[in-house]
Amino acid sequence: MPELDLSKDVVSLTEDLVNIESVSLAEQEIADAVEAALRDLPHLEVTRHGHTIVARTDRGLAERVVIAGHLDTVPLNDNLPARRDGDHLHGLGTCDMKGGVAVGLKLAAGIPEPNREVTYIFYEAEEIEATKNGLRKLAASAPELMEADFAILMEPSNGGIEAGCQGTMRIEVRTVGERAHSARSWMGRNAIHAAKPILDILDAYQPRRPVIDGLTYHEGLNAVFISGGVAGNVVPDACVVTINYRFAPDRSVAEAEAWLRELFAGYDVQVTDESPGALPGLTVPAAAAFVDAVGGQVNPKFGWTDVSRFSALGVPAVNFGPGDPLLAHKQEEHVPIAQIRHCEVALRAWLGADT
Repeated sequence: MPELDLSKDVVSLTEDLVNIESVSLAEQEIADAVEAALRDLPHLEVTRHGHTIVARTDRGLAERVVIAGHLDTVPLNDNLPARRDGDHLHGLGTCDMKGGVAVGLKLAAGIPEPNREVTYIFYEAEEIEATKNGLRKLAASAPELMEADFAILMEPSNGGIEAGCQGTMRIEVRTVGERAHSARSWMGRNAIHAAKPILDILDAYQPRRPVIDGLTYHEGLNAVFISGGVAGNVVPDACVVTINYRFAPDRSVAEAEAWLRELFAGYDVQVTDESPGALPGLTVPAAAAFVDAVGGQVNPKFGWTDVSRFSALGVPAVNFGPGDPLLAHKQEEHVPIAQIRHCEVALRAWLGADT
């Protein structure tokens, strides 16, 4: 089993984490290493849940925060081992999100007496279907371990704060027709042609831009798949347009569905996937103190992240981690070394440690 030396500087620790392959569902080796490193620390209570490791301080302080990051990566793409190139660290997971995990581990090891209680969660299977997500499983089996006044998910955010997240919903809108030979098309009804009004609705859509806690969110509604057809000489009798709706966190899943059904009234609409958004919660004292400690501009999160799982438990959460999210999952994935160090310094200051 590889060993992690938590006394190393945060960039070297990131490199060590990257060099432990941990594609989703193959996280045992990295989880073993993280667990072993944390169990040596007397100021932490460490528990394991599958390949998810939870480490908690317990000093009787009134306020508790969570710092969380996932251990898994997408599949390899000829981008291991890690390599340094001037001001950047390259390799699978450098951006998404082993730089953030390294920051969390350095904080866990290096701040035995933080100014607020801290729960560190390093979890499995974030990059695949939600049913296997380690944070989702923890919320179902031991939600008390995720209880806190505020949570930080170390997702890549270019070292800035991205508050809350959008909700997401996928629907299938169906049209029906009648099959006929394409040489005698007038004997049938073309279901693909009947989908044109659906595309017209999407083309005419004007996105909502609600302002929440001073942040302007930007919704999106897009066709992402269209399927239909039987053969090259047959008029199709069925067509399905798959649509993805990214909605601001002031709308619930039920409200998002009701709006979509009204928009596509008269069509057969089926919901195939849904996840709620997360409100920013920047007025919570711990969140406000975090913003003060980090400084800089707070942006809304365009997209869905696991902060939603904290929001569902009543815990406001933000995304804050090193790396450009646009580089996540790309072969040329890399992270600025300065951003890894910036995140560590900012969080150490927030937790009351010397920088």
